[in-house]
Amino acid sequence: MAEVPSPQMTEQLDNEEVREILKNTTDLRQYSRQIEKEFKEVENKSIEDYIAESQNIANLHNQINDCDDVLERMENMLMSFQSVLNNISTEITQLQRKSVSMSLQLTNRQSVKAQLSQFIEDMAVSEEMINIIMETPVTERDFSTQLNVLNHKLSLVKELSFNESKSTSDVSDVLQKLRLKAMAKIRSYLLEQIYKFRKPMTNYQIPQNAMLKHKFFFEFILSNERHVAQEICSEYIDTMGKIYYSYFKSYSTRLTSLKFEESCTKDDLMGIEDNASKGLFSKTTSLKHKSTIFTIGKRGDILNQQLEAPIIVPHAQLKNRYTVEALFRSEQYALVDNACREYLFVTEFFMVRGTQAQDLFNQIMGKTLTLMIKNLETSIHDCFDTIAMFLCIHLIFRYQLMCHKRCVPALDKYWDSLQAVIWPRFELVFRLNIQSIHDCDPTKFNKELGPHYITRRYAEFSAAIVGISEHFPNELVSRLLLELQNEVECFILRMAAIFPTRKDQLIYLINNYDLVLGVLMEHTRDNSKEAEAFREQLNSRSAEYVEEILAPHFGGIIQFVKECEHFFEKEQMDELRKQERRSLALVASFSANWKKSLEELNREVLLSFPSLLTGSQLLQLALGSLVQYYHRFHKLLTPNARAQLTNIHVVMVEIKKYKSNY
Repeated sequence: MAEVPSPQMTEQLDNEEVREILKNTTDLRQYSRQIEKEFKEVENKSIEDYIAESQNIANLHNQINDCDDVLERMENMLMSFQSVLNNISTEITQLQRKSVSMSLQLTNRQSVKAQLSQFIEDMAVSEEMINIIMETPVTERDFSTQLNVLNHKLSLVKELSFNESKSTSDVSDVLQKLRLKAMAKIRSYLLEQIYKFRKPMTNYQIPQNAMLKHKFFFEFILSNERHVAQEICSEYIDTMGKIYYSYFKSYSTRLTSLKFEESCTKDDLMGIEDNASKGLFSKTTSLKHKSTIFTIGKRGDILNQQLEAPIIVPHAQLKNRYTVEALFRSEQYALVDNACREYLFVTEFFMVRGTQAQDLFNQIMGKTLTLMIKNLETSIHDCFDTIAMFLCIHLIFRYQLMCHKRCVPALDKYWDSLQAVIWPRFELVFRLNIQSIHDCDPTKFNKELGPHYITRRYAEFSAAIVGISEHFPNELVSRLLLELQNEVECFILRMAAIFPTRKDQLIYLINNYDLVLGVLMEHTRDNSKEAEAFREQLNSRSAEYVEEILAPHFGGIIQFVKECEHFFEKEQMDELRKQERRSLALVASFSANWKKSLEELNREVLLSFPSLLTGSQLLQLALGSLVQYYHRFHKLLTPNARAQLTNIHVVMVEIKKYKSNY
């Protein structure tokens, strides 16, 4: 496409043309006439061309007129179409309105039809329902199905009667007769099931399961005739209450006959003197035929492996005898099983929850629970077996937790009542044990360096209590254990005081502390408070004992180190040189006797302690301390004395001969 020249360019071109004309032509008028002549020729040619094409132009004009006519007719036709379409749109709008109206009418009629059909179906009483309610046994599935239908119809009629609906009068009479018939049959069936509980040797789970299978029966009675529901409920409460009371009264009595004949008494307290008639018993019916009452042994298994073991069957175990806690476990586990099942049954069958369920449960089990609390009060009144009582308390904790896992909170007050019975007696007997140790007279006992039997009793007892209470700590128990520990420590110190020499006192203290610590670590955690306390005492006495046994053999060297070490630290070498004669005498004495001293030291330590492990540990501690003193002594010697001293490596080789194999 040619570029349009700008005004500046056009002006420039005109100027150039003028300059060209002026350059080539001398006469402007002649040039003007020439231009005019050319214009005239062009005009004449144009007229000739127009005349030559005049026929074509006329034809074009006619064609244009014809097109205008056609377009006008088209316009008229389209206007006609538009008018027709407007009429059709109006008709469609009217049809849409009619369609919406008809659809709404249809929906309303269908809704009315559905409701009316449902109402008629709900109100109508079929022959099938009448025959089944009247003739079919209540245990048949068809009876339960039609009973649900009947219950629905009765509820509907009751609701409509409040609105004074006339349609109810047509069927109310028939429905009421069916209701009475169904009520009579259901009442008879439920009472029959309840009476089955009263038969001797009956497994009452069977009738209970039958009642649960038809639990809608009670719901039907409750919603239609409350006094009949109350009658059934009262009959069930009375029957089951008597059954549970009779069973547990008999079971508790028979369990009591399986108790150890020789139980713990006030003469079996921790501080009571041990003699031939008390302590280890030979009777197989005694609790103490293998160990004292302060040793837990395998009794702790009752909280773990035996917690849910089968209950004791008295008539099958007449030759066996059981501990207090074993009988308690069997009785309480039987109660837990029966009570949990009973609570879950009454909540499901009688449709009660919360306070109502608790009240109904108490009406059934209340008398039985009261009996068991009184039985416990009687049996615990003269009990002096602290471990047994503590095991019973922890059985309560675990069975209460078990009940909660089964969603049965109904026994919470019962568990609290049992604890209220046991805790005071437990604390009383515990304090009697503490007092018995306080009242001990050390002068009445034999002067034996080995562990005292009271210390052993304490160790076993403390380990038992700490081990049992590990999962359920208690502030009272911790306080009592601390009081007992303090009293035992005082007793051990009082007993140690009867020995004339400090070495014997230390041997006695170490033997007793070591026994307590060993038993505690065997049965409890290493970091228990009791273990830490006795470990600290043992370490302190062991260090003192080491000094005491080294003194007769190497006391001169130890004394020299303690007196002269500060000269070395202050670099007072002149003072050390003044001690050369003394140090030479010590070196000579050591060189002559050190092997014999090691042998005597070894023999003395191992004979002083019944536990080879303890004796070996103390010997190694003493030898280690000797090596340290020897190193320190070596540093304080003058070159002359040091040259005469036995080489430390020779001493170490000899010491290694006494290395423990334990």
